[in-house]
Amino acid sequence: MTVRFTPFHLVDGSPWPLLSALGAFGVVGGLMSMMHQHLFGTLFFYGGLIFLLASLWWRDVDRESSLLGFHTKGVQKNMYSGMIWFIMSEVFFFLGFFWTFFHSGLNSVIDLGMEWPPFGVMVLNPYGVPLLNTAVLISSGITVTCSHYSLLISDFNSCSIWLANTVFLGVLFTGLQYMEYLESSFGMNDSVYGSIFFMATGFHGFHVIIGSIFLFISFLRILSGKLSPNRHVGFECAIWYWHFVDVVWIFLYACIYGWGSL
Repeated sequence: MTVRFTPFHLVDGSPWPLLSALGAFGVVGGLMSMMHQHLFGTLFFYGGLIFLLASLWWRDVDRESSLLGFHTKGVQKNMYSGMIWFIMSEVFFFLGFFWTFFHSGLNSVIDLGMEWPPFGVMVLNPYGVPLLNTAVLISSGITVTCSHYSLLISDFNSCSIWLANTVFLGVLFTGLQYMEYLESSFGMNDSVYGSIFFMATGFHGFHVIIGSIFLFISFLRILSGKLSPNRHVGFECAIWYWHFVDVVWIFLYACIYGWGSL
């Protein structure tokens, strides 16, 4: 196998994209079963399958980068560009949720009691768990920045410690969000407020889980000595993604938890 000196990301045949797509289809079916029949088995099965396939896919990408030399400078530049466009698409994805929330909140109808939040919906206290989660996520943004700086100065020990703290804070955020859902007095079917609340915060929580896994993979690569101050594209993309998750949560907290509870 020769090193590919090309700016184009040429990939070999791989079964993971097709299998992951089938797994994602199963996850959607599992979500439907959970929402309508309260059955969680299908969702857990296909969710675990997706995690397994993602691990195998990441293993191949890591091998192509670290051992085979496929990720040239041109390929790395294209990866950065692709990550920027991906984050931009996610911005517009969440923009749709905010648009729906404000459109419904500023145009209350008689069916909702002519008020917002709708009549009968007991909203969550924004100064309780949501404020704690905000502090947790902002703290994680600080720790991941410290981890990145430590890598740039070749302090790999501090880099791994800061990154481990970041992953822990991400898991803590997910746990607190789950507790908040359990204690909520309204559900997804309680008017448009409940629907948009759980859709927006739920998809953000899903992004936190993805980001935590992304950072955990980078943590393992740091421990194995595969990252360097001059070559850490995946880690840097994970940091961008994590800061994006931070910013989205600040807007969610200010708009849905803050303004939505007035």
